[in-house]
Parts: sequence; structure tokens; C-alpha cells
Amino acid sequence: MTTNQLFALFSDLALLLVLARLLGMVARRLSQPAVIGEVLAGIALGPTLLGHTVSDFLFPTGIRPMLTALADVGMAVFMFIVGLELDRGLLRGTGRLAVTVSVSSIVLPFGLGALLALLLVDDNAPDHRLGFVLFMGTAMAVTAFPVLARILTDRKMQHTPVGGLALACAAIGDVLAWCMLAAVVAIVGGAGADQWYLLLLVPYAGVMLWVVRPLLRGLVAAAGGTARLSPVALTVVLAGLLMSGAVTEKIGLHFIFGAFLFGVVMPKESTEQLRADITERIGHMSSHLLLPVFFISVGLKVDLSNLGRSGWLDFSLILLVAVSGKFLGVFLSARVHGVTARQSAVLATLMNTRGLTELIILTAGLQLGVLNDRLYSLMVAMAVVTTAMAGPLLSLFQPDTVADHDLLPAARDPRSPTAGR
Repeated sequence: MTTNQLFALFSDLALLLVLARLLGMVARRLSQPAVIGEVLAGIALGPTLLGHTVSDFLFPTGIRPMLTALADVGMAVFMFIVGLELDRGLLRGTGRLAVTVSVSSIVLPFGLGALLALLLVDDNAPDHRLGFVLFMGTAMAVTAFPVLARILTDRKMQHTPVGGLALACAAIGDVLAWCMLAAVVAIVGGAGADQWYLLLLVPYAGVMLWVVRPLLRGLVAAAGGTARLSPVALTVVLAGLLMSGAVTEKIGLHFIFGAFLFGVVMPKESTEQLRADITERIGHMSSHLLLPVFFISVGLKVDLSNLGRSGWLDFSLILLVAVSGKFLGVFLSARVHGVTARQSAVLATLMNTRGLTELIILTAGLQLGVLNDRLYSLMVAMAVVTTAMAGPLLSLFQPDTVADHDLLPAARDPRSPTAGR
């Protein structure tokens, strides 16, 4: 690297960290998740507002691959944390209500997204038509579990019946969505000369579940079970998530799946302190440095300045499908199970948040070639809008005067088939 490149890289990192922090604080002041402000910081530094000339001056072509590499590491660390914090208890014993709502929140938006893709496929000319249709359906079906959890915490709803139900539904939906994305990646990536590598997925999963997980349990047990994060354990965690991501990338899946799976196989029993230390040390490094870099890399690829009439029409259709598919799928399913109309709307609003999870999926789609720059920009804008909608809609559907005991009649009626499940 030259002196000029190092100067540009370090100064750009300083700029994006400060701007992401400032706009994140502004978003919080406006009762929005910080991710909204951080994404807008990235878009603000891109060609949408500054134009290509200024944006290219601030972020020269020579350092963009370096920013992309840091962003990829940030994505891997984030997905590891998601897998680490995935509460498998939410997936067990959730009853028919959570399972039905989760499936409905996937099926209807997936179907509408696939139909929309058929309308857009000719204008956007993707490299893989089937992959494009399946990817659009998957992207419409995503719920951002981490952002949803943060919204519930900020609004003190995490311990309410509807909040717990939303978390369970989002956890189940996330697992289904990641499985769907893995299938899309396998279909699109399987078109290459090394498509036989995908056959290694089964032995890889077996090694992770029946070799790596017992080894990790043994390491934790040898350290005393509830030990804090030692330098050796930190090295094992970082090397493990990176190596797992490298393997899935090599066999034809995206590296985010390897990082996610390594988080899932980390021991969960009697390791609360260890996992808290991992989240604090690795998660804070990711959230304060790597993820802002990811947001900037997202924003630099977003260009909404020259969409024209057809572009804004496409955006309107994308937003309509994204909002209606999720909202109707969740709302109608909840109503069938006897949930009140008000709380069905609250649940549907929560499940409509997309946030960082959607951005990671869209970035994967851009890297796979199933999205072009124009459609990628529109989908990123949709993710920002649907996430930003959550706060105002929750205030509308659930004002502070609504008591907790009015949330879910089914949850408080012991005769209900879904009560206690």
C-alpha cells in the first residue's frame, strides 16, 4: 500500500465511524433503531447525495476493496453473534401459534416476491433467472431478529406476551429464511465448474455438529464451565468462525453461513458468562468498527439519484409487496388463532422490520450476481423504510395506555389450544 492509500483508508475509517455514530444517535432521538441512522450515513456518503465525483474522491477506487474486505469480516462476526445468541428454547415448545405465524410470515411474502420478480426479471436482466426469482422471494420474507429484539427492549415489550411471541416467530422465521437463502446460493453458485464442492456440505455440517461442538464443550468443561473469555478461548472463537466461513465460501455457499453455524454450535449450557464475554469483546469491536464499514460499503453502492419514473415505480411495487406480504401473512394468521386485531397488527408490524439482516442478504445477492446495482439500491431503500416504519406504527397500534393483559387472549385462557405452548 502506498502512503496516499494508507492516508485515504485511515481518514475514511475515521470519517465513517464518526458519521455513523452521530446519525445513529439522531436515529435514537427519533425513536428509531440506530441501524437506520448508520445505513443513512453510508448512503449519505455515496453517489445518491454527493454524486459520483465527490463520492469517488472521498473513497478512491484503490481503497474500496480494503473497505469491502473489512465489511465482509464485519458480516461474518455479526452472523456469528446471531448464531451464538440464537435461543433454541424459543424454537421449542412455541405451540401452533408461533409456528403457524412464522410459516405464514415466510410463505405469503415469498410468493408475492417471486411474482414481483417475474415482472422485474426482463428489465433487470440477472445472470440467473431462477436464482433471481427465488432470491427476491427470500429477500421479501426476511425479518431482522436482532433489530426486532432491540425495538422490543427499547419499548419495554420484551417480556410481554406479544413481544415473546414476536421473538419466537422471528427466530423460527430467521432459520427458515437462512435455509432458503442457502438453497438460492447453492442453485446460483452450483452453475460453476466446481459445483461438486456442494456435496461437501453434508460432511461439513456433520463435522460441525458431531466433532467441533463436542470439542468446544470439552474446552469449556476443561476451563471450568463458566470460565470467562481467556486469550486462548478468544483465539479459538475468532479462528473458528473465520475458518468455518472460509469452508462454506469454498464449497459454494456464502461465508455468512459458516460463521452463523459456528455460532450455533457454540456451547449454550452453563456458559452464560463466557457468551456474554464473547458478545462484549467481539460484538463491540464489530458494532463500533466493522459494521459501520459495512454500512458505508452498502451506501457506496446505492445510487437513487437517476432512477427516473420507471425506477420509482419499481420501488413503489417493491415496497408494496414487502409491506403487504409480511403484514397480511402475520396479521391473518394471528387472527385465525384468536389474537386480537390490535395485537395482530402489533405482531405484523414487528415482523416487518428488516434492518441489518436484510442488508446482509442483499449484499450476498449483489455478490452472487442475482441483483444489479439499480435493483440493489431499491431493495436497500425498501429495507430502510420498512424498518423505520416500525416505531410510528407501534405507537399507533399500541399506545402506552394499552395494558399488558390485553395483549393475547389466547395466552391467558388456559382452555386455549395455544396457551402455554
